[in-house]
Amino acid sequence: MIAIIDYGMGNLGSMLNMLKRIGVKACIASDPEAIRHADKLVLPGVGAFDAAMKSINDSPGMRDVLENKALVEKVPVLGVCLGMQLLTQSSEEGKLAGLGWIAGATNRFPRLDGLKVPQMGWNIAQPTTPSPLTIDVGNEPRYYFVHSYCVKVDDPAHSLMRCHYGIDFDASIGKGNIYGVQFHPEKSHRFGMQILKNFADL
Repeated sequence: MIAIIDYGMGNLGSMLNMLKRIGVKACIASDPEAIRHADKLVLPGVGAFDAAMKSINDSPGMRDVLENKALVEKVPVLGVCLGMQLLTQSSEEGKLAGLGWIAGATNRFPRLDGLKVPQMGWNIAQPTTPSPLTIDVGNEPRYYFVHSYCVKVDDPAHSLMRCHYGIDFDASIGKGNIYGVQFHPEKSHRFGMQILKNFADL
């Protein structure tokens, strides 16, 4: 069972629907006891970095159970959009520390002539480091993005996919059992379905 973590800031319904569409058992969970019994976790997120971290930190038992599942039990975890940014150590968007599960930082897109921020729409993300998350994604996989901030990991080996929008940035990251995608796989049609299938198969 995949638990989609409800900490008050995620696009939960569309993620649940897409997982069910590909035949994966999934549920939305906010109770630490329900999360504790999950085989895999999806950490979604829409909104501001500090508000998301505050919600996780302030929800009784939430941070503890997430860290136990990810770092002790080492179940597969997938951060999506803001959820991926939360995996890093910090963000220019806020002052609170991130989860810090993958060394890196989240920064705002630079102010460049003609560059509209947020990036909103489809873009190609090319695999960089071989990973079970990106098996069979094709030569030019396209994904749907909506974000004003982007991730750069410290270790290039933790960058699974790269994308260009004014600058190059990490569109997918991974370290051990922990993965993240900046794009919305639940809105990315067959390309996103393949990512979610790969995650479900881990």
